[in-house]
Amino acid sequence: MRMDGPGNTLQTAQEISIVTYLRQLTDTVRTVDGGDFYQFSLGGRSSFNLALDGLSADADVQLIRDINVNGQVDQNEVLASSIRSGTNAESINTELDAGGYYIRVYAYDTGTINYSLSALATPIDYAGNSLDAARNIAVYASEQIYSDWVGSADSNDYYRFQFNSTSNLKLTLDGLSADADFQLLSDSGGVIASSTNVGNINESISRTLQQGTYYVRVSPYSGDTFYNLTLSTTPSGSTASSGPIATDAGNPPLIADASVSPSPTTNQAPAPQSPTTRTVAGTLRADTFNYQTGYNLSVFSGNGNVDFGTGGRDILDLSQFASTGVSINYANTATGGVIYNLGNGNRLFDAIKLSDGCDIYFEGIDAIKFADTVVTLAVTPNDPMFNQQSNLHMMGVQNAWRFTTGSSSVLIGVEDTGTATDSNGFHPDLRNTIFFGDNYQDEEPTVSHGTSVLGAIGAAGNNGIGIAGINWNSNLAMVDVVGGNPGDYDLATATQLLINQANSQGQRLVVNLSLSGGYSAAFEQLIANNQNNALFAIASGNGDSNTIASPADLAKKYSNTIAVGAVWGTKDWYGNPKTSGDRTSYPGWWGSQYGDGLTLVAPNEFITTSATRANNSSPFAFAYNDKFNGTSASTAEVSGVASLVWSVNPNLTAAQVKDILASTAYDLGSLGYDQFYGSGFVNADAAVRRAIALGRGVA
Repeated sequence: MRMDGPGNTLQTAQEISIVTYLRQLTDTVRTVDGGDFYQFSLGGRSSFNLALDGLSADADVQLIRDINVNGQVDQNEVLASSIRSGTNAESINTELDAGGYYIRVYAYDTGTINYSLSALATPIDYAGNSLDAARNIAVYASEQIYSDWVGSADSNDYYRFQFNSTSNLKLTLDGLSADADFQLLSDSGGVIASSTNVGNINESISRTLQQGTYYVRVSPYSGDTFYNLTLSTTPSGSTASSGPIATDAGNPPLIADASVSPSPTTNQAPAPQSPTTRTVAGTLRADTFNYQTGYNLSVFSGNGNVDFGTGGRDILDLSQFASTGVSINYANTATGGVIYNLGNGNRLFDAIKLSDGCDIYFEGIDAIKFADTVVTLAVTPNDPMFNQQSNLHMMGVQNAWRFTTGSSSVLIGVEDTGTATDSNGFHPDLRNTIFFGDNYQDEEPTVSHGTSVLGAIGAAGNNGIGIAGINWNSNLAMVDVVGGNPGDYDLATATQLLINQANSQGQRLVVNLSLSGGYSAAFEQLIANNQNNALFAIASGNGDSNTIASPADLAKKYSNTIAVGAVWGTKDWYGNPKTSGDRTSYPGWWGSQYGDGLTLVAPNEFITTSATRANNSSPFAFAYNDKFNGTSASTAEVSGVASLVWSVNPNLTAAQVKDILASTAYDLGSLGYDQFYGSGFVNADAAVRRAIALGRGVA
């Protein structure tokens, strides 16, 4: 009777796991079968041991590598065999490199032959298990790769290397089948940097190091895994980053220790500190935050993570503690969290109290890594393209969603081209929307700008289709103000319609104007008369010049108006690497306008809903545009985030929402406000937390 059901050909071989695990199988084989085939793979060089015993008649065994073009056993591929006579036990003992292999058990005698098969692969450990026994390696400009294994039977791999001069070092750990982490250590064994990504995501560290001796420690977090450790170096002053994160755009995210000061390029204002308080600010990339003893209070701010979709996480590494040994006070409950002021206003933080009484406050963290488990905090909807929405990840929207995905207390009004339709209606990923007038796309352009704006703000989230908008629940309204076609509205009339609609439902109003051009005195008067209940987000313009386009220039005059500029993510339209947060500029084509009065910046060139047609009389085709660009795109992002802020605290005035977005923004450019970035890059999570704190009566 077959117990494991191995196949009788290489193609149907039964896959078995034998790395560090003695696999014991009992079965039968006959001459007419052609043999029983088992398949296994090795991630690195291993000692292989096989035994075939319990034989009721003569059977033999082969070790085979790969499959030939005909899918048959080729004697040239048989690495080893055992063909002892009679019922004598068979065995194969050898060393194997990484790769795929097959075991073939086949009958020599006729009839049905019982057998027991045992197989074990033990990874060969080249690295030392302590600092003193560390494996000596060399680091060159060209990549050096060292393959090994860590797991329950090998909890530490140490490597030792030296630099004769100051150099930039890049380390990566990949090829993982389970969760492993690694650290860069000083000559004395102190931790310089660490990477503790969740799961089998690649790990990476980049550092500038002085002359001296250093170590790398690789350790398992959960499970057994082979790994590839890659090291490369460049002379100091070359392209490697000396900050907490290397912006190696286009490659897997470089996860680094964020327990040092932010990179000089981020210009984050230092938070107030005391001898018993430690504050750590992350970057716009994926950061690992390491806890250090000796402080009564440690405060960590993630600040968004553009690498979220490619597997990078803003991680709070508490792997020296078990989750059962700490007390966690999550902020996303009615009375949870603690209020704390980092110097730019009180806001709500998650909190952890350690067994020794020390406290940890944190925000913008995607996951907490404990010794016994990983706690995931970021919200990941089931929309299949969400992993491509680096614009949302960069703003920390996945963190803000812990608190709200929008509420009925807010109306988001879009004044644009109208929305494209086909015979079935509007884009299938758009939510129900209030339309004024005909409100379908009737202009000459072949691309529906309004469809893309509306999707960026409020595409249906967690619906298993396409993308997720920033706001999943607040009401949406669209008014066609572009083109001058019959049924279109001017800005003043459109704005009055939206104000009336919001007032009729007792709602706060966010008005999105992803456009530029003239405006009437009547339009300006509406802004002036509605500074409590209506917030206007307006594009700064795409002329790449030192002037804020109209009507965004009203932001300098009114506290309920926001002028929005555009910045890069990790790459541009053409796939060229960019530094996240730099102002978007294509000399000679377009660029984000800047100047006095610019309020905030946000991402552009991201994926959103799209509708295109061959000409103005052709039907629209619905799809997704992965390069929605310009300050139009950025403005939609700010409108969406503003609607989340108002959703968690509808008692705020429009001026307070603007102030919250500005005061919690991630500072870019010159320290503090500047004409290129305004108050900085919009931070959804921090802004929502500030609004909640104000809602609890803490100014």
